[in-house]
Amino acid sequence: MDYLSQLFDLFPAPHRLLPQSTGFVGQFAFFSIKDAITILCAAASIPKAGVGSFNREPPSEVPFYGRSPPVYPSPIANGTTSDRWAAAYEHARALVSRMTVEEMANITHGWPGPCVGNTGAVPRLGVPSLCFYDGPDGLRGQEFVSAFPAGIHVAATFDKDLMYRYGRALGDEFHGRGINIALGPVAGPLGRIARGGRNWEGLSNDPYLAGAGLGAITRGIQDAGVIATPKHWLLNEQEFRRRWSSDGDAISSNVDDRALHELYVFPFMDALREGAGAIMCSYQRANHSYACQNSKLLNGILKTELGFEGFVLSDWDGQMSGVASANAGLDLVMPGAGFWGANLSQAVHNGSVSEDRINDMATRILAPWLYLHQESGYPPTTIFSNEEKHAPVDVQADHAVLIEEIGAAGTVLVKNVNGTLPFKNPRFLCIYGYDATVKAVPWTNPDRYGGGYEVNWGWEILNGTLITAGGSGSTTPPYVISPFQALQERVAKDRGVLRWDFYSEDPGTPYANTDACLVFINAYAGESFDRTTLADEFSDRLVLNVASKCSSTIVVVHSAGIRTVDTWIDHPNVTAVLFAGLPGQESGHSLTSVLYGDVNPSGRLPYTVAKKESDYGALLNSTVSFDYFAEDEFTEGLYIDYRAFDRDGIVPRFEFGFGLSYTTFTFDALFVSLMATGAGGENLAEFPNPGVPVVQGGHPELWNVVAVVHCTITNSGDREGIEVAQLYIGIPSEEDQLDTPVRQLRGFHRVGPLGPGEARVAIFELARRDLSVWDVVAQQWRLRRGEYRIWVGASSRDLRLEGSLTI
Repeated sequence: MDYLSQLFDLFPAPHRLLPQSTGFVGQFAFFSIKDAITILCAAASIPKAGVGSFNREPPSEVPFYGRSPPVYPSPIANGTTSDRWAAAYEHARALVSRMTVEEMANITHGWPGPCVGNTGAVPRLGVPSLCFYDGPDGLRGQEFVSAFPAGIHVAATFDKDLMYRYGRALGDEFHGRGINIALGPVAGPLGRIARGGRNWEGLSNDPYLAGAGLGAITRGIQDAGVIATPKHWLLNEQEFRRRWSSDGDAISSNVDDRALHELYVFPFMDALREGAGAIMCSYQRANHSYACQNSKLLNGILKTELGFEGFVLSDWDGQMSGVASANAGLDLVMPGAGFWGANLSQAVHNGSVSEDRINDMATRILAPWLYLHQESGYPPTTIFSNEEKHAPVDVQADHAVLIEEIGAAGTVLVKNVNGTLPFKNPRFLCIYGYDATVKAVPWTNPDRYGGGYEVNWGWEILNGTLITAGGSGSTTPPYVISPFQALQERVAKDRGVLRWDFYSEDPGTPYANTDACLVFINAYAGESFDRTTLADEFSDRLVLNVASKCSSTIVVVHSAGIRTVDTWIDHPNVTAVLFAGLPGQESGHSLTSVLYGDVNPSGRLPYTVAKKESDYGALLNSTVSFDYFAEDEFTEGLYIDYRAFDRDGIVPRFEFGFGLSYTTFTFDALFVSLMATGAGGENLAEFPNPGVPVVQGGHPELWNVVAVVHCTITNSGDREGIEVAQLYIGIPSEEDQLDTPVRQLRGFHRVGPLGPGEARVAIFELARRDLSVWDVVAQQWRLRRGEYRIWVGASSRDLRLEGSLTI
């Protein structure tokens, strides 16, 4: 059955999914093994044979050698990025110089311990075991910790300040429990595949937005004294065959050098610039070399081009070799010894791995620990199982207030007919749908709200309100404020009336006197599987059935990513729709603050919602391959999400960056200023000055401001609100018009709150990197000569102002 479940997405829906008696679709079943094999063979166009026929002898891998260029030796870090890094390295080198080879080897791999990852210790030198813990959205599996909104929800705020505060609050909770290394934030997957199972952990499929979030959250976590681990480096864009199995090697993400840099490396540069102390490498292969032993990705790009001073950590059981991974730039393997331990010591003694390499590995591990001053006065690690009696260690502080704020700020209003919202003192509301209240049995896995890997594989929806999705990035909320609970609080305060039905697909009793009917649906996703659909029939029928009986139907979608809505979006009785994301533990409070107008919605979509799934083309599904050396060709290059929709002239249902407000805004007075030299004083040459040393984050001149754009935003409506002004640029193309996307996000600014008639200037600073392309010949970021088009607007297609600059 393991083999069959791995191929789950291939089944036609009638064979794959059977409705549960609870009124939702969530479990998969087969009529029979014979039936399942028949379906598999038809879906895969392969001969009908025993499943064991796939466990064949592996073919030769020699033809695939060299597709990822070899880069050796692994660079030795030296702390030259800053005085702070230099001081950390001086101390780390002094400690390592006193270690034996065996002691160095022992701190380069995981050991048993209380945390999800624990390094070896060197007690005689005062080096403790370092604690690693999930996850990107909260300290998973513990009591008295917070469940924060997911990364994709934070990205929907388009608010760098909230992103930083989110990271700082996360870091404070990890610090309070004595955790040294937080396993997050996430920009890999970037979100290339519309149905990608882990897109929700990341920060949108736009590299600029993802980078802004990754940098701000990293800075917040590390300002709290905790080492951040941006992940997954690199190209883990699908869950299908992400790891080695009996079918063969993991999928190979085959990508060209320019797309690699301009899309997938781009957001990690922001995190590195903010001082990230660790990077987690990914499971799959990249251009046929496993990511955790890919010398081009680790030695070449991360440690040379981007000057990384910290350590590279394997994803759990992601190491695929011993000597090869050490020499390719992996510094620390988790959760156990992997191929190292005593083997690594032996490899050093016999010369297979140099002493310089193991010294560098150990030094890189200790340097971030010292960089953040964890060696002195750090809180003791307090991690417990659910079966362990212990005194409470409460690190929640007032983070619930921040979680509610982010939850509201990331809620996106996409339809609002004739001012349906905000509510105007409603006295009678009807509430429908499985997502309105909490799941009846959410703790079958005590570490993961909703369910763990053992039960949630292949779910399309969660039978309860969705505040987080599945896998290592899921959270363990102290409580959940459901939409129903929060709405009941408001209605009870107003001495109103509520009617509800969380179960039925077609609620049978109409209420003519209701002010509005709210329908709550969701779209689930999780680690280890990619989604099978961007909508589900049960939820769509529920919306249509309610709308057929209620003249003001408001739909709320909690979603782990893109959710198509064209089955019901144009129904005349669907008068308002909100994409409420994955808002964390304060979900209901965040939502009601928007519904009642306490908060004017300002969230914006961090992805494109198509009219139909086929509009995503080849980027809809994961690549399904049964070759021993499975491959995923990134032939689209730079054209993912809105870039592809713009290229192909496809009209989306809701474009990237879209979101409505309860007020209106005007844009005017565009002014574009190009500096003759960058803010650092360098001339605007095509390439950064080769005489300037690289520091962590890349060449320093890449971050120098070379142009400034101003415009004025005015609230032209009748209520206070916030506008998200977005800056898009068109880089001059070469060779043909498809060389570069017509426009790319390169700035955003939350303007407000503005009262009616109030105006404010939005200022966008464009760094050299923002205007550059990756030159695959020069192997450097290049400023092209020509006219750069500038647009400022309210979304990727609502472009209010246009200008240009010439370099």
